[in-house]
Amino acid sequence: MSDYIKQHAINLDYHTGESWIILNEIEQSIKKKIEAVGTPLKDWNIKINRGILTGLNEAFIISKKKRDELVEADPKSVEIIRPILRGRDIKRNKIDFQDKYLIALFPSKNYDIEKFPAIKDWLLNGDWVTAKTKTNPPTPIGSGKLRLEQTGETHTFKGVKFKSRKKTTNKWFEIQDSIQYWDDFNKPKIIYPETTQGAYFALDNKKFMLDKTCFMITNCENLTYLQCTLSSYLFEFAYKRIYASIELGIKGYQYNKYALTKLPVKKYSKNVALNNDDIFKLYSLTNEEINYITSSLGI
Repeated sequence: MSDYIKQHAINLDYHTGESWIILNEIEQSIKKKIEAVGTPLKDWNIKINRGILTGLNEAFIISKKKRDELVEADPKSVEIIRPILRGRDIKRNKIDFQDKYLIALFPSKNYDIEKFPAIKDWLLNGDWVTAKTKTNPPTPIGSGKLRLEQTGETHTFKGVKFKSRKKTTNKWFEIQDSIQYWDDFNKPKIIYPETTQGAYFALDNKKFMLDKTCFMITNCENLTYLQCTLSSYLFEFAYKRIYASIELGIKGYQYNKYALTKLPVKKYSKNVALNNDDIFKLYSLTNEEINYITSSLGI
């Protein structure tokens, strides 16, 4: 037994405070090369924020058809209706917009709902209440305000019992999160789904809103370069194998914000688009290491 252990032993380079993970020699070599030139994202001057939690998507996230109806009924509605992406709409290096829109009534904006009569009527009397949700059965038309209240109370309306949204200090017509960083959605940003099957990072220059299943990275001078790096095979492998991703089933995993900020990325003076070969060269990977990465990812 002792001879077997000696023959198959692996030297581990472990530092106090690091997560415990066993890597083979080639994985250790890749890790060392990344860390030799990279700076953890937590030490970059960037911001990472979650998308929007409305508390009731059925009311606040609408189709293009409904959006057009509201704008036709009251052109002022266009001021607070914005295109929105869900996690499933974000792919590696691209966006698959599905014509979904957010009624962006952020509490921090202090909107007066009386100035948006078509939207107010939709929230109060729209047929969105007839959709079953995780916490409530379908409810009768006209129950909108009771459903949207942010009191956490239980109501009975026309014989149907249901709960309002959780208790907050926000008004009945506002989305649940205060979203103090609402203006960041208007900036160029890197967007990605929290739960994914790959390194699905995309660049957004079209001011999309994001729902709660997505995150965004802003306040970065080299967004294009960083987006290409995070989408690369090298950093998909590094995140999944080395920097503690949370696996979900056979193929799925979670881009946990804390784990993501541990990724050591080389700072680059140019904001340029790089391909996988460029990024392998930046980190001086050998052909053996590249083949190991692509094989591990099933490419």
